[in-house]
Amino acid sequence: MTDTESAPAVEDDAAAPVLREPAAGVPEPIVRASQLTALAEALRAGSGPVALDAERASGYRYSQRAYLVQLRRAGVGTALIDPIALPDLTEINDAIADTEWVLHAATQDLPCLAELNMRPTRLFDTELAGRLLGDERVALGTMVERHLNVGLEKGHSAADWSTRPLPYDWLVYAALDVELLIELRDVLAVALADAGKTAWAEQEFGAVIRMPPAPPRIDPWRRTSGIHKLRSRRQLAAVRTLWYARDEHAADRDIAPGRVLPDAAIVEAARAMPTTTAQLAKLPVFGGPRQRRQINRWFDAIEAARTIADDQLPPITGATTEGDGMPATSRWRERDAAAADRLVRARAAIAAIAEEHNVLTQNLLASDVVRRVCWTPPTTLDTESVATRLATFGARPWQIELTAAPLADALAVPEPTSPAV
Repeated sequence: MTDTESAPAVEDDAAAPVLREPAAGVPEPIVRASQLTALAEALRAGSGPVALDAERASGYRYSQRAYLVQLRRAGVGTALIDPIALPDLTEINDAIADTEWVLHAATQDLPCLAELNMRPTRLFDTELAGRLLGDERVALGTMVERHLNVGLEKGHSAADWSTRPLPYDWLVYAALDVELLIELRDVLAVALADAGKTAWAEQEFGAVIRMPPAPPRIDPWRRTSGIHKLRSRRQLAAVRTLWYARDEHAADRDIAPGRVLPDAAIVEAARAMPTTTAQLAKLPVFGGPRQRRQINRWFDAIEAARTIADDQLPPITGATTEGDGMPATSRWRERDAAAADRLVRARAAIAAIAEEHNVLTQNLLASDVVRRVCWTPPTTLDTESVATRLATFGARPWQIELTAAPLADALAVPEPTSPAV
């Protein structure tokens, strides 16, 4: 924990002074239960919002768990928690349960914080606030420089945060993520109020808190990089069996799938369809010592694909409809030309409203909501009916207020022009 009243230690830079280390130094990560209890007591006695962040090991580990949690509050300073040593942060959650949590891009961190039993009841998302204010570049460093005129020394966002012990410069990076987060929140809150968008932000922050987990992807193996090079259904079946064999092995070892077996190796094996392990071992990547130890696992996956009945092979193209029957927009023109026309008009209407109110189009109304209301519009195309349909698809009240009437006009089928007499 550090004192928050010291002046920031900055260095002059051509664009803005750069904050290279936290003003009061970098605290050691908390690893003992007694330290966690002391932090919880301090946080409970602190004042104002609590800045939070979490570091994961995406690209290195299969799981999306947190490997470091950073907090900062007035009267407390900055604290770093090691969730490997302390995987249950209920004490911290209870201490700040009624406090506003300030996060940047909260949807990225809330799932891994929930695994630690940390769930906010009040939220301020600085990235989302920036989007509502029309900021197109919303990385934390960019927003801090724009709104606070201070640069942040950054550079370890893609590090393997499961590493122990964590290097000092990584801890500096982590502490800087929350160093100015509350100050940024305060500036953005004023800007939202000046723009008349405070209610918008509150509704959006509440929606983030209530957001359910993302549903499983349909045919996730079809996202294998390079799969477009394959032309036969049998080859696609091999990609599928190899993908699931890799995913199972990666999950068991908690290693990112791409580090277990690269996508390029899966595609090459599916293209070649080797008939022996020796042939497989001659392919790029599979001949390495690590892959040779797993060669039977990968060959068994190829053999499984080889034995699939022809009528059970995956189609060349993936599913062209969503779970509710809505096709990909690329197919709308051939499936329902009227719906395709509605989508064109609706997108134009949304873009005009977004420009008028200086908000990013995607934040004015999610593109998925626009597609759904265009594919299955209400029978009566008036403002009230469209508003009801938008609410059904999860639109917030402020979004409905701005878009329901223009969308009702855009969805209406233009009357055919009467031929000249």
